[in-house]
Amino acid sequence: MAELIEDEALRARRLLEAQAKAVELFDQVQRRGLLAPGVRETEASDAVRDLAADLFGVDRYWHKRIVRAGENTLQPYRENPPDRVIAEDDIVFVDFGPIFEEFEADFGRTFVLGDDPVKQRLRDSLPVVWAAGRAYFEAHPDVSGAELYAHVTKFAADAGWEFGGAHAGHLVGQFPHETIDGERIESYIAPGSDRPMRRPDRKGQVSHWILEVHLVDRERRIGGFFEELLDLGSGPAGAAR
Repeated sequence: MAELIEDEALRARRLLEAQAKAVELFDQVQRRGLLAPGVRETEASDAVRDLAADLFGVDRYWHKRIVRAGENTLQPYRENPPDRVIAEDDIVFVDFGPIFEEFEADFGRTFVLGDDPVKQRLRDSLPVVWAAGRAYFEAHPDVSGAELYAHVTKFAADAGWEFGGAHAGHLVGQFPHETIDGERIESYIAPGSDRPMRRPDRKGQVSHWILEVHLVDRERRIGGFFEELLDLGSGPAGAAR
């Protein structure tokens, strides 16, 4: 039993260390102005990729790298909207899944380039909704993925936004990634995911989760995104936005 506890403590620490590096990466993205007017989304994505390689030696990602601006921020992960040039007053979100020393990070943040108050309010609502979702998870030991999804979408509506994602997060772990494909809905925080989230994974280890929030305003054609570890750390991590 002691060995299992030590192994789990190591897993938790490594996941938190990976997330801390993602926080630092996103902070540097903002400091260096990589999300700038006139830059294409693909160019910004490549710049973030190159920065991660320079700072941390990252050369692998477990999911596609996403930089979305303007109306493309309405689109969920699975979509592939046309490449867009970032505008002066855009809202932009970044979703990267770098692998740090065989452990996965999954981190998403939203940036507002101008001073539009609605875009700023959307950006600022993201960590609030995320924190409400985490508080519900912490208060309900037997919560299922479906139950948490239902409450996160409610928290989004309470904040005045529509929830834009078909799910609100997924399992995360050591690379290669825990199986999270469409055939295994229990790997997601989503409708139909009816098993308790606090359960052993396929290897008998503690399941660790990412909570993600995608808020949209379809009338104004804007959205925002925020994600990080749900069950580890004190969150929300860092201050990058």
